[in-house]
Amino acid sequence: MREQMKQTVEAAQDTICEALEALDDARFEEDRWEREGGGGGRSRVLQGGSVFEKAGVNSSVVYGTLSEEAAAAMRARRGKELGTSRQFFATGVSLVFHPRNPWVPTVHANFRYFELGEGDAWWFG
Repeated sequence: MREQMKQTVEAAQDTICEALEALDDARFEEDRWEREGGGGGRSRVLQGGSVFEKAGVNSSVVYGTLSEEAAAAMRARRGKELGTSRQFFATGVSLVFHPRNPWVPTVHANFRYFELGEGDAWWFG
């Protein structure tokens, strides 16, 4: 399931970037990064186009062990015991679009998938 989620998120990032490049005369530049505790991501930025002053489409896939404090806060928000495992997996896409036209709204959106322990999956978005 985790590999499928990673592929889904990266495919969504690719599709969104391709669609925005088709609207604009600028192209995305990509930086890849790694998280010390596990995982990494792709940050993509389009700048100086005729439609978008700046647009960012970022994806991440991270995993590891939550601190006890973070796990306790998640348990409290969820309203039930989540078991003792503090292992997590998270992936998602983040969008920030700043159009040149002042009458077109800026867009900020985050779509996230999160698992804590062994397959207790949550969507946040």
